[in-house]
This record gives sequence, C-alpha cells and structure tokens, in this order.
Amino acid sequence: MAMVILPLLLLRVPLTAAQTWPSCGESGDYKSNSTYEANLRLLSSTLPKKAASNTTLFATDTVGNVPNVIFALALCRGDSNSSACEGCLVNAFQDGQEHCANNMDATVYYDNNPCMLRFSNQNFLATTANDHMLVIVSIESLMMNIPTRADSFKLLLFTLLNSTAQSAANSSRRFTTSRLDVNSFPTLYCLMQCTPDLTADDCTACLQPYFQYTVKYMDGKKGGRVLGTRCSMRYEIFPFFQGDPMLRIINLVSEVPAINNTVPLITVNPPPQSQSPVAAAPPPEAQATTQEIHGRNSRQRPLWIIAVAAPLLSIFLCVICFVVWMRRRRKGTEILHDQAAMNRPDEDALVWRLEEKSSEFTLFDLSEVLRATHNFSKENLLGQGGFGPVYKGRLPDGTEIAVKRLASHSGQGFTEFKNEVELIAKLQHNNLVKLIGCCIEGEEKLLVYEYLPNKSLDFFIFDVNRTTLVGWNKRCVIIEGIAQGLLYLHKHSRLRIIHRDLKASNILLDQDMNPKISDFGLAKIFSSNDTQGSTKKVVGTYGYMAPEYASEGIYSIKSDVFSFGVLLLEILSGKRNSGFHQHDDFLNLLGYSWHLWEGGRCLELLETSIVEEIHAAEASRYINIALMCVQERADNRPTMSTVVAMLNNENFILPEPKHPAYFNLRVSKEDESGSVPYSNNADTICSNNDLTITEEPDGR
Repeated sequence: MAMVILPLLLLRVPLTAAQTWPSCGESGDYKSNSTYEANLRLLSSTLPKKAASNTTLFATDTVGNVPNVIFALALCRGDSNSSACEGCLVNAFQDGQEHCANNMDATVYYDNNPCMLRFSNQNFLATTANDHMLVIVSIESLMMNIPTRADSFKLLLFTLLNSTAQSAANSSRRFTTSRLDVNSFPTLYCLMQCTPDLTADDCTACLQPYFQYTVKYMDGKKGGRVLGTRCSMRYEIFPFFQGDPMLRIINLVSEVPAINNTVPLITVNPPPQSQSPVAAAPPPEAQATTQEIHGRNSRQRPLWIIAVAAPLLSIFLCVICFVVWMRRRRKGTEILHDQAAMNRPDEDALVWRLEEKSSEFTLFDLSEVLRATHNFSKENLLGQGGFGPVYKGRLPDGTEIAVKRLASHSGQGFTEFKNEVELIAKLQHNNLVKLIGCCIEGEEKLLVYEYLPNKSLDFFIFDVNRTTLVGWNKRCVIIEGIAQGLLYLHKHSRLRIIHRDLKASNILLDQDMNPKISDFGLAKIFSSNDTQGSTKKVVGTYGYMAPEYASEGIYSIKSDVFSFGVLLLEILSGKRNSGFHQHDDFLNLLGYSWHLWEGGRCLELLETSIVEEIHAAEASRYINIALMCVQERADNRPTMSTVVAMLNNENFILPEPKHPAYFNLRVSKEDESGSVPYSNNADTICSNNDLTITEEPDGR
C-alpha cells in the first residue's frame, strides 16, 4: 500500500524532557460530559494499572457499549519498570485528551517517556494493522563523503535492523535491544518491539516495512525511529535504552568492505527469556573473534592483506578529499555557518506522519525546487518577509507554486517553519492558503504553497489606484471569506487554532479575488478546555494586536476577533490602522471610526470608490460589527460564530458598541510590525491614554 508523507512536527528537546507526539484520528468527536467522556475517565483509571501489573507491560481493554464503546491499547517499553510504566500511561491519557481534544480516536507517543497509548471508538484491537505511524529522522548526518563508506554504513545498519527484528519477533515479550560495534564507524544501538499479543510472524510482518522507511528517510542519518500502534523501531549512535543490550553484533576486521562484499559479523544471541533483559552479560567478543580467525584456511589468507591495504588507501583518499574541500571552503563561509548554527533554535529531529490515505502533501527534493525557481533567481523573487524571501516557481506538470525560503540567520523563522508545517498541512478550507509541501535538505528549509496571482489584500485596498478594482460586492465576498476561514480555525478544524497575526498582508487573493488566510508562523494550538493562554514574548503586528495580548501576553480566540475587527475597518475605509491620522487629530483608525460613530457620521468612514455602491443601513451594520470586534474587553467581543451570523443575517439585532481599544492611541506606520517584549506595566506598551509607540520594530 502506498504510504503518503504528512509533516507533523519539528522540534528538539533535552533528553530529560518528554516531548509528546500525538496522532489524532478522524472517527468523530465526543461532547463534554457525555457517556463517552465518562467511559474514557473510567478507562484512564484502570488501564495504566492493568498494563503496569503485567509482566509484559502491555494491556488492552474495552469499556462501554455502542455508540460509546472505547477500545484501548497500552504498551510500555520492555526496558521500563512497573512504576514508570503506570505513570507514563496516566500522563498519556491526559495528553491524548489535551492534544486531540474531544476526539474519539487518539494515539500518543513520546520522545523519552517509555510508553504509547491508543484509544478509539473503532475496534482496532481486532486487527494487526499498524496504524497512526510516525517516522522520526535526525536532521544531523554522519560524515559520509566517500560513497563506499556510505554504502558500508547502509549495509551495517541493515544488518543491525535485520538481526534485531528477528530477535524481537522470536522473543516471548516481542522486545529486543541490540548493539553493533564496528571499527571506523560509530557504535550503533537499536531497539525493536511489537505488542506481545502478536505472533512471531505478525511481528516480523509489522517490522518488515521499517527497513524501507530506514533506507528512504534515514539515509546517512545519526538516528531515527518508526513508531506505530503495533510495533516500533529506533536506532541511534548513542545508548538510549536501559541496561545492557540483549543482542551484540561484532565486526572482525578493521574496515568494512564495499556493500557488494560480505561483512564478517558475529551475532550474539539474546539470553533465555527467564533472564532479565537488563541483566544480560556482555558477549565473549575475544573468544568469538579467535574462533573465526582459526577457522580460516590458507586460501583465505589474501583477505587479511586486502583488509590492511583497504583502510590505508581509504585514509589516503580521505586526506586528498579533505585538502580539496578545505581549499574551497574559506574562513568567511565557516564563520557564516557558525553564526547560522548559533541562531538556529534547538531543533534536531524531524517527525513525519505517515497516513495510508490520499493526501496531496509532497516532500520535495531540493533539486526539484531549484529547477522550479530557476535557482532562486531574482526574476522569480515575489517578495521578502521576516521568514525569508518568497519565490515563484513552476513544477514540471505546469503547476505554479510560491516558495518560502527560510533565512539562514532566522531563529524565529525556524520556529515559524515548524508551526507552518505542523498546522497548515492538517487544515483544509477554501479560505486558507494551501501548503503543497516542503523541503528540508542541509541548511535549506523551504515551504511550497499554491501560487496566488493577485498578491495580498493590502496591495489593493491601500493603493489609491488599485482600490477601485475591489468594489463593494467583492469586498463583501472577501470579508465573508476571512470570517469563514477564522471560524474554521476556531471551531471546525481538527485542531483549535488561534492565528495571532491576522492582517491585510496575510490575506492572499486567488485569480477570482477570493481570500485565503496565510502565514501561520505565530499560530497557537488551543485546547477546547482552555479559555485563554499567555506568553512572555508577544509577537505580532502593531495595530492588529488585542490590548490584553499586547500588554499582558494573554491570547484567546477573541484576540483573532479583535484583529478581524481592525481588518474590517481597513477594508471599509481603505486606510491603514497604523499611521492613520485625520484632520491632524493623530487618531488611529479605531479612534476615528468611533468618533464618527458617536457623531452619527459613520458613512464618512467609507472609501470613496464604494460609497455609491453600498446602502447606508448596510454600511452602518458592517461598521457596527467591526466596532463590536475591537472592544477593549475581550468579554465584550463576539465569537467568530456570532460574527458570521451577524454578517449573514440582516435581522440579527446588533448591540450598541462601546468605545474601542486604543481609541486615543496613535501608532506610527514605521512601527507596524515587530516583536514586543513582555512587561508587567501595561502602559509601557499600550493603554487608553494618549500614547505614541516609538520603539524600533524587530520585524518578523
């Protein structure tokens, strides 16, 4: 069955941390305080103890009746202990409900915690299907500049995986740890495990595809793992499991020959199952080596000569390659590389989610993107942002694309890259920009989007000549589309998402001028059980930030509602909120709109080109909605569900708005975009008093 790659997450965590890798299903949602939720609570109180008390650290259970039945599977790593297993599974139930809020089907994996959990309303226990697979690949590569060494490493890794898989499948616990010692190569460590209820053949069949994934995704990498609900695999160049390895594989020559030759290796079988896997004694390496050497006859004697000459020749070739490489690589390049490494956030693992279903997401090779953009030529440059430059490209099938290229010095950009890949690939809506794929190769990190020919909303509404191209009917379509896109993010998507940077330049327009929300670099996943979140580092765009977010770092879905209100006023007036002034009063757009509303002159706010197209009552209604969205207190702002209802229903009775936030605040255009440091003193950033922001922008 063809496997399709969908990027899930990019991150790096300390070894002591427990990074959660959730995988949410699509079998439906349950309601709060429902029978399903009650069954889930019951299951979370019994299954961890059941698994921890089992010698295999494994358990399955079924609770409830259709349609509220729950099937669950819990498995802890074979090198774990009972108390760690129970604690991990208790956390897994909590994390599953948090990251897959109200989802009936959730799977939870961890980076360093020793367990995995799946619960679902579908009877997955009746099959051996290895669902919700994740492939985690180390970004760091081994130095394999010589092709023969790269081929040898592949052979060694395949040998390690094959031996470990056989051992795991044939053990009663379906679990094995292993170690491979090879001269001139890093020591390799491996762990494989199947659920103990699988037969040996089922375990082998489950692990078999992992060899292909290793070759395809982990070529030359320092480590990687494949996680599934029925079996898992991990290898590293450092010991990551508890205790001594249950299986040792030992190399007998000083160098590994080319891949088309046979590698003399000794496999030390695992101890009997009655023994504790962590107490397995190291294998008698010296004895095994001596037996192998004495077993050779005189006709094999030339082999040791080759074994001695081959490494000497390899060393000589390495020296030549190194000298040539050093001459081409100058000091300035090295300094730039070091600076980029310092500025990068601590991310060194790439996690891919594999789904056995249709998906249009593509993992591009760098060569494909280079051809599509003519090597990132100036002629293909569309613009420049805080993330980095954006280029137009064309794929071989004629599809036009827009490629965001992460600036090598951008630490914040890497975080935004992670957010884009994690979020947009899971979102599908007509009013959200479509992420076609991505590329991560060496220092290059690229996002590939659908190309939208009409640029962004600000290109039209803030230009005195182009604004006439967007009449009132088209503006209504744009307003409605933006509202629907936000409603999807807040309520109807698989993830509850707060955008945090909604603005005119992040509304892209397709060939029919339909709006698509873009730039999810600052977006936050929001639990349905939470009402708000907070951060000490406030990032976004001045003029669009809700007051509670700008001053206290508090964000919620009402933060996006505030940004939508500002954007709605900009669409109606054709004026930017930032840097706005009228009649030398130095009021921002919010204050000016409120001034006109109070004076009963709200129609004066409208952009001149649409005045003749819009009825006075309709204009007043849209301005009323906008002012409701930019209320100072978040509690006084409507949700996007209410906003959509107000936009679509002329009979909806609108409440009278109070004065908006910042109604006496002037924001200069030079400070439109930036990052605001957290402060406990709200007046240092914004207040209802007269204030001018004069800080230099950080840019995004």
